[in-house]
Amino acid sequence: MTVVIGFEGSANKIGIGIIRDGEVLSNPRRTYITPPGQGFLPSDTARHHRAVILTVLKEALEQAGLKPADIDCVAYTKGPGMGAPLVTVALVARTVSQLWGKPLLGVNHCIGHIEMGRLITKANNPTVLYVSGGNTQVIAYSERRYRIFGETIDIAVGNCLDRFARVIKISNDPSPGYNIEQMAKKGSQYVELPYTVKGMDVSFSGILSYIEETLFSMLVEITERAMAHCGSQEVLIVGGVGCNLRLQEMMGVMCKERGAKLFATDERFCIDNGAMIAQAGWEMFRSGQVTELEDSWITQRYRTDEVEVTWRD
Repeated sequence: MTVVIGFEGSANKIGIGIIRDGEVLSNPRRTYITPPGQGFLPSDTARHHRAVILTVLKEALEQAGLKPADIDCVAYTKGPGMGAPLVTVALVARTVSQLWGKPLLGVNHCIGHIEMGRLITKANNPTVLYVSGGNTQVIAYSERRYRIFGETIDIAVGNCLDRFARVIKISNDPSPGYNIEQMAKKGSQYVELPYTVKGMDVSFSGILSYIEETLFSMLVEITERAMAHCGSQEVLIVGGVGCNLRLQEMMGVMCKERGAKLFATDERFCIDNGAMIAQAGWEMFRSGQVTELEDSWITQRYRTDEVEVTWRD
């Protein structure tokens, strides 16, 4: 059996998870929450992560019932993400790797979301809608790469929702997107908004004054186009915004009309977490990949399609 511990801290979540051959042994997480109307700055977020990361590490090992000697590989988020938080987590992962004498492995954050979604839902070869605070992409696997078929040309859908929440002072606890969803459930009138789909790409910057229903309609449209192009009969929604039940409902309607299946996870695995980095690290490690210490840097820009997927046919 192969056991991998994963460190995630690319934004305001700090999580450490442990995976053993497809089983999630532990997955504790902390969130840096700011007052209503405020976002989270990289330096403040990194300070939060530094303050709690060793506590979260201890929790992960205790919940899994494991000791450092039981770990086979240490995986960490290489990028993309916010620079200061990424550095903080990478530093701890490098230190742990050396103290425990275990191989180190840098993981693409987006790949982590995809592989965690595939593990939990058992989706075979889905068209993936990856929606979060920093990313909006429609992805499909082909020839050892996760190919990006469409993406935002300006801001990510999660960032759009977060900024809208800040403008009208919606609480950041537990997250702006969740609170917008709860308020939207009480609405009864649809307001027609700017709808900007450009081929396979979308634009959200001009819609900040309006919001949720139209954003999701645009995402469903470009996902359906990618499905048609790939001949796919599965959709997997990953990323923090993927928790939104209205987005899942709208995507489900489209899938039903096409005779396709929808796969999604709940907040345990949609929202950034350590187990997703552990799972992607597990796949990579089993296929022979490791990261040498001198190559264990981080990068704020690390596209999904830059990674060679050596663990899939």
